[in-house]
Amino acid sequence: MSAASDTYFLIKDIKPGLKNLNVIFIVLEIGRVTKTKDGHEVRSCKVADKTGSITICVWDEIGGLIQPGDIIRLTKGYASLWKGCLTLYTGRGGELHKIGEFCMVYSEVPNYSEPNSEHIGQNKLEMVYKLDLKQVDFHSRITTAIFMQVVGEAMDEDL
Repeated sequence: MSAASDTYFLIKDIKPGLKNLNVIFIVLEIGRVTKTKDGHEVRSCKVADKTGSITICVWDEIGGLIQPGDIIRLTKGYASLWKGCLTLYTGRGGELHKIGEFCMVYSEVPNYSEPNSEHIGQNKLEMVYKLDLKQVDFHSRITTAIFMQVVGEAMDEDL
C-alpha cells in the first residue's frame, strides 16, 4: 500500500463528492434487500466509528455476507447524496474487508446520513443545475443562468 492509501477518514470528515475513501467502521444494522430492475441486490447498512454513523450502500453477494457487529475496512469508497442523505458506497475497485468483530468504540450520533439543511440545499442546487443543462437553446441557458444569479443575490440580501 502506498502512503496515500494508508490514510483513513473518520466518518465525521466524509463529505459528498469525496472519492478514494478508506474508512474503518463497525456494522450496526443491516437494512432490507432491494432488487434493481436488472436483478442486482442492494442493502443499506448503518455503520459507525468513534465520530458518528453513516449509511453505506452494499451491492449483491457482499451485502449478504455482512453481519451486525462486523468491523470492516472500506478501501476506495466514495460518498454521495442519495435523496438528500449522505451515503457511502464501495464504488468501482472498492473493497470491503472484515477485520474483526464486536470490539470497537463507536458513536451512533451524530448520524451523518440524516438529512440536514446543508445537504438539502446542495441537492436542490444540483437539481436546478441539471435542469438548466437540459435547456434546448443557448438563449434559454443564458436566461436561466441570469435568473439564478438574480434570485441568488436576492436571497443573500434577505439573509
